[in-house]
Amino acid sequence: MLDDEDSPIHPLFAGAPSSTEFRKLRKRIVRETREAIEKYGMIERGARWLVCLSGGKDSYTLLAVLHELKWRGLLPVDLLACNLDQGQPGFPATVLPEFLERMGVPHRIEYRDTYSIVKEKVPEGRTYCALCSRLRRGNLYRIAREEGCSAVILGHHRDDILETFFMNLFHGGRLAAMPPKLLNEEGDLFVCRPLAFVAEQDCERFARAMNYPIIPCDLCGSQEGLQRMQVKQLLDGWESRNPGRRQVMFRALMNVRPSHLCDSDLFDFAALMRQAAPDRENFSEIVPKLRDRD
Repeated sequence: MLDDEDSPIHPLFAGAPSSTEFRKLRKRIVRETREAIEKYGMIERGARWLVCLSGGKDSYTLLAVLHELKWRGLLPVDLLACNLDQGQPGFPATVLPEFLERMGVPHRIEYRDTYSIVKEKVPEGRTYCALCSRLRRGNLYRIAREEGCSAVILGHHRDDILETFFMNLFHGGRLAAMPPKLLNEEGDLFVCRPLAFVAEQDCERFARAMNYPIIPCDLCGSQEGLQRMQVKQLLDGWESRNPGRRQVMFRALMNVRPSHLCDSDLFDFAALMRQAAPDRENFSEIVPKLRDRD
């Protein structure tokens, strides 16, 4: 179905490059998004999703791919795009509403000046991100409830998940990342990341090829990015020396062996029991025979 180039497309894909390279890129992103949605059981048939749109390359890619899947009958949920304008200085407030209107995408634009709250509460020299993200999350949950949505959909991709893992490893002292799907603390909303398998580079190539009106992500002047940028540079170095290293590391997050870590709350080491020693008379039946020398 996705390979039928003559079939109708959603307006978000109108004007897409006709090159073979771009078609392969699009198909790969759509395929990987479908795989994540199916693997982590994100779909509740007939549900409504609040698709969070920041104006960055990742959220544009998310919006386009979800609407493509819905357009082709592969995503049986309603989609409502949402941008939360947090009052950050210089934010171009008209870009997203005009884009969404032009694309015919159902949407809600919400203004909440959380930026002033963060500036007031966070001491000079400290980073804004923790408080800013809590305020953003609380508003998105509220909007989702008001709109009858059962899930908040975020545009975090594979590289975001990896970077968060290493941020937690290096600075948080724990093994944790961004889960592709989680239930909020109140238990009434899912938080899903359908781009969990998609590489950041593919999001960037896609959004720029589509000429979406990308909004810069450095509007608040926060310095939180320093630690994350260090991790990103580290991963970039590994990837340049060993292409494919990011994908190998991501696969490791899907192949966890609790018995080979050190968390006694996760694995009951104290309950490990030795097997009885084998009967010496029948030992030859247990141990493979050695080959005879010539």
